[in-house]
Amino acid sequence: MHIGLIGLGKMGFNMRERLRKGGIDVTGFDRNTAVTDEGSIDELLASVPAPRLIWVMVPAGEITDAVISELGDKLDQGDLVIDGGNSRFTEDQKHGELLASKGIGFVDCGVSGGIWGLQNGYGLMAGGDAADIERALPVFDALRPEGERGDSFVHVGGVGAGHYAKMVHNGIEYGLMQSYAEGYELLAAKDIVTDLTGTFRAWQKGTVVRSWLLDLMVKALQEDPLLASIDDYVEDSGEGRWTVEEAIANAVPAPAITAALFARFASREDSSPAMKMVSALRHQFGGHATRPAR
Repeated sequence: MHIGLIGLGKMGFNMRERLRKGGIDVTGFDRNTAVTDEGSIDELLASVPAPRLIWVMVPAGEITDAVISELGDKLDQGDLVIDGGNSRFTEDQKHGELLASKGIGFVDCGVSGGIWGLQNGYGLMAGGDAADIERALPVFDALRPEGERGDSFVHVGGVGAGHYAKMVHNGIEYGLMQSYAEGYELLAAKDIVTDLTGTFRAWQKGTVVRSWLLDLMVKALQEDPLLASIDDYVEDSGEGRWTVEEAIANAVPAPAITAALFARFASREDSSPAMKMVSALRHQFGGHATRPAR
């Protein structure tokens, strides 16, 4: 099988290597000339045999829109496009309709695994027509970890369902990370705890909170026990926000995920106006002491 891969950043570059190791011929294109196989999308499309399968792995939003639009103008009827980035599910539906009007198939695929995917394989959540999913199975199988397909790959539903599942996955990830982080801060604040890293390490086997995230937490602490090299400013990719918006739209309570998202917002404030007001109100109604501004 021979596919085209557009976008060779941190994820796309490793995916190309894993696919090749899995027996898939891959021709890649990226604007970075140091990693690209071809000099343009036109050259990429010319090198992939028909009917083509083109995997798009570029940043969500305007860049994905532009690439999908260009492919819609240049691909032929019977070709298939897979968006493996982090597009919002509503954008998938627009892209699917655009390509379907030209006889081109479309699949959205949520991809989880980060920089470890090359070594460990990727968790995959796909949305689209069953025939298109079946056609792409050799690619999915090369990307996912070894073992039962159902343990790392799912055909979630129609177009948009794959990225919807990935959005919820990332929302859960927000909540899990926040819980581990709060536990870390509480342990670090207690003077009777003398082996902080060892405590988390002891949770890695046999406890109900063991997970890959916990393993990565231990790794981070072993590399930098005080996290002295890391600032407390935390970005959000957008998927946490979308998860909260969907929770509101569907009247589904999601307090843990919502609080985790808001905690990231708080991390970006050197001086929180809201917490200043909380302090002021406590002083006003109860005479509680306030600290001078830094």
